[in-house]
Amino acid sequence: MKAALENYTARMQRVLDHIDQHLDGELDLETVSRVAAFSKFHFHRQFMATFGLSVHSYVQLARLKRASRQLVAEDAQSVTEIALDAGYDAPDAFARAFRRRFKQSPSSFRKAPDWAPWLAAFGPMDNARSKLMPTLYDQDQVTIRDLPPTPVAIMEHRGDRALLSASIERFIAWRKAAGLSPQTNPTFNIFRSERIPENPDDYSMDLCIGTDRPIDPDDELMKAGVIPGGRCAVLRVMHDTHNLEPAALYLYREWLPASGEEARDFPIYCQRHFSFPPNAPVHEVVVELFLPLE
Repeated sequence: MKAALENYTARMQRVLDHIDQHLDGELDLETVSRVAAFSKFHFHRQFMATFGLSVHSYVQLARLKRASRQLVAEDAQSVTEIALDAGYDAPDAFARAFRRRFKQSPSSFRKAPDWAPWLAAFGPMDNARSKLMPTLYDQDQVTIRDLPPTPVAIMEHRGDRALLSASIERFIAWRKAAGLSPQTNPTFNIFRSERIPENPDDYSMDLCIGTDRPIDPDDELMKAGVIPGGRCAVLRVMHDTHNLEPAALYLYREWLPASGEEARDFPIYCQRHFSFPPNAPVHEVVVELFLPLE
């Protein structure tokens, strides 16, 4: 049974790799099922059962992710060329699909990408990959850095995690009004509670953007603060970046006891990076998770 399951998983992995590497090619159900060596009459249900989304949805997400990267590349193509590369017959169809996914038009995204809706849009894709490829960490992936203090503007989210999206929207609106782009001002999340606490009202997270600009004391949304400098254990996460709990648990349960280090009195936090090397895999987004040390 174990050998059969490993073979099945390998065939599904081959499908995801083929899609990532052949976004310009034919990726209909018959072609993709042939890559996996599964019957095309059952493959749609097999893919849905394994990943929780259809082949068509996965392919569309993969192509839109590549298109979004092309839009912000230094040697960017025209929107029309990018639309055709993404498999759309006309720019307006591409623009509708892009806006539906990312809450921005392609031209607006090119000028000032809003990364929060972009990141949320790929949650199903990241979840699909994580179901097949549980991420394992080891001590060689952890580095220790001495970081300077980082002045930030902070929005405190306190209460049910189900309301976090509303806080994120307010944070984005404030950031835009202040003219602070994620491209020039780093964004951080400070995790002050468990991801899913026993009491939902105990959920606590700070949304931060790096800036030394004074914050109006009468500002009802934001306050000035500092992420303290010092030594941190740093773990790069490049797969299911929507759920950093497995990476955090690795640092606490395995790396920290084996390292001989002591955790400092400041919460674990992360920084998301949105710069993409030209040849980066289509699924790759990088988050750095920081565990402050004594």
